[in-house]
Amino acid sequence: MTSTDQQPLGSPFSATSTAQDVTADHDLSGTSAVVTGGYSGLGLETTRALAAAGAEVIVPARRPDIAREVLADVEGCEVIPMDLADLGSVRAAAARIGESLNKIDLLMAVAGVMATPERHVGPGWESQLAANHFGHFTLTCELYPLMAAAGSARVVVNSSAGHTLTDIRWHDPHFRTGYDKWLAYGQAKTANALFTVHLDALGRGDGVRAFALHPGKIITGLQREMALQEQIDRGWVDEHGNVIGVGFKTPAQGAATGLWAATSPLLDGLGGLYLEDCDIAGVSAPETPMDDGGVRAYAIDRDSAARLWELSVAATGSTVIA
Repeated sequence: MTSTDQQPLGSPFSATSTAQDVTADHDLSGTSAVVTGGYSGLGLETTRALAAAGAEVIVPARRPDIAREVLADVEGCEVIPMDLADLGSVRAAAARIGESLNKIDLLMAVAGVMATPERHVGPGWESQLAANHFGHFTLTCELYPLMAAAGSARVVVNSSAGHTLTDIRWHDPHFRTGYDKWLAYGQAKTANALFTVHLDALGRGDGVRAFALHPGKIITGLQREMALQEQIDRGWVDEHGNVIGVGFKTPAQGAATGLWAATSPLLDGLGGLYLEDCDIAGVSAPETPMDDGGVRAYAIDRDSAARLWELSVAATGSTVIA
């Protein structure tokens, strides 16, 4: 994959398309999907849309009791416990998934955290990088044999326009020298994008293709650790928490690009790409404002993707074994 591959395809869908629009003509009977964060926000919309189209869906959840309550009316959906910030929990969840499924057609990495207070987990990892990237990296590696068994599988990872805030801080990825919650978020989202670039390079021979995406600006539980006043100051919501920001999507619209990545025949034979608004995104110049869209060249750089992969293997002890 090169920057020249980052060209829109002319998708029939757009920024205003919803999850239901994207999946309306798809019969996913016989499809097995795993959706992290599949019980709230964009993940819930994703789970509901996949299940309505006939897919069997497993939702690993940090709060399994709440997830089961929320998903009680969704047929063909199973909830299992998993905490992305705890790799032991991730591996236990992957083992349980392996007991339930003999293949995985779709792995939707929707769960995430944003702009959290400084925390370190595990052996001292910065918590946003740990939950958003290391957790999904480990889950993907553990489930890879099931995706290879499918013969044709897609891994879809929610990145964000927030990746424009920073490249990987190779000199200090865990913020030992001072914490900035937004740079930590931006680094984690860049990691999400780079992860799919190298995963796709490794997996395409087994039919495993990977995509990263920006879902758009949406107010969901992702903002739960941000003070209301900060969201007001940013122009996102009013004093009552109502969304007033320009260009914000509904959760159903926010889930559309991930579902398009999972199901669109236009993406057959492609991978390692960054998507937005139900199409392939163009490459943005370094000075381009975040809200103008596109992907920074550093977030799709193959050498950086390989470097991050090696860093992640060394950190987690996980690797892809078909």
